[in-house]
Amino acid sequence: MSKKKVFMLRLNPDLYAALETWAADEFRSVNGQVEWVLDNALKERGRMDAKTKKNAAQKKR
Repeated sequence: MSKKKVFMLRLNPDLYAALETWAADEFRSVNGQVEWVLDNALKERGRMDAKTKKNAAQKKR
């Protein structure tokens, strides 16, 4: 299993509530939903591709 970076994120309570509802609708945790949203946004904008993931993995070593 890959290691994940841990960091604190402060959110507006209304934003968190909306994320929580959306996550529940898709059977994900809030953390999983945030990760999914960010991953999709990066891919849509061409900022996350196979090359980017490979480089990120190599930097962790």
